[in-house]
Amino acid sequence: MPACDISPRSEAAVAAVLPHSVRIRRLNQDGHSVDLDVNGKPLRVTWLGEGGLRHARELISHRSDRPDVAVARRMSLAAREILSAAGIGWVDETGAAEIVRGSLVISRDGRVPSPPRRPPHWTPAVLAIAEALLCGERGTVSDMQEVTDLSAGSATNALRTLTDLGLLHAEARRGPNAARQIADQDRLLDEYAAAAAARKSTISIAVGVTWRDLVAGLTGAGRQWDRAGIAWAATGSIAGSALAPYLTTLTSGEVYIEGKTGPALEWAAAKAGLRLIEGGRLTLRPFPTVTAGRLVTMWNGLRLVPWPRAYADLRIAGVRGEEAAEHLRETMLGR
Repeated sequence: MPACDISPRSEAAVAAVLPHSVRIRRLNQDGHSVDLDVNGKPLRVTWLGEGGLRHARELISHRSDRPDVAVARRMSLAAREILSAAGIGWVDETGAAEIVRGSLVISRDGRVPSPPRRPPHWTPAVLAIAEALLCGERGTVSDMQEVTDLSAGSATNALRTLTDLGLLHAEARRGPNAARQIADQDRLLDEYAAAAAARKSTISIAVGVTWRDLVAGLTGAGRQWDRAGIAWAATGSIAGSALAPYLTTLTSGEVYIEGKTGPALEWAAAKAGLRLIEGGRLTLRPFPTVTAGRLVTMWNGLRLVPWPRAYADLRIAGVRGEEAAEHLRETMLGR
């Protein structure tokens, strides 16, 4: 829960979705929750931060202190579903809401959110270093250079940025062999995944595939890319199904390919005998970081991105995708 008093923010979000005729009065507050009187009815409201599935599950697990309404910056679809199933209303700062409390019934879609602003500190180099650290690589400048192939200056600056953000803590000694440690693994993964989503490339192509088995079909295409010397790696649902099986059926997939432009992706698709088609089941994108291409793992002939990248991509793939992402997270962190 937040260390500062976030309750006014929660109160403002709730007030914004209620009719102007409704009378609201604050009764109590304790930093992360606030008790309101809404037209004479009590309403306990709790701040849920980013509003992801994991945060909603944690809130529901505290059976003795469940609020009437949870408020978040932007409530994910999966979080909305389980909060509603648990009888907890929700509101987010886009203006979307669903509250059913006695005679009080609110249902709003909210404003269409603008594309997420790219966080200034999370450059591709910082994302690459975070991926390597989350995969268990040692947090020294020399180790990060070896893993990512970044320059000493880029690796140093990225480690310093993550330290300044409070995501790493440094040893007392200095130098290229002085290791930094992850301060909070959950927080690092959350902030990395949010930044990865915000910086996701808009360059992509969709190709049509007739494969019944998406994994087997991609394995065959991958052999053709290997023969052509084209680097590639599966991410999202395909990587998740290999690393931590959850989804019973894969209807679409996403692959990172060596190449920074649309024409380069089209050339790679042609090498595997794939043709562009609007709404195709397989999406090809450029590798987002150097680490995503260098820390690949092999699974039954499939090249897979590092698991944090697969998690970040799954988390924004709808309700079932977010559920699969949290299953992947729990599996990889041994929980």
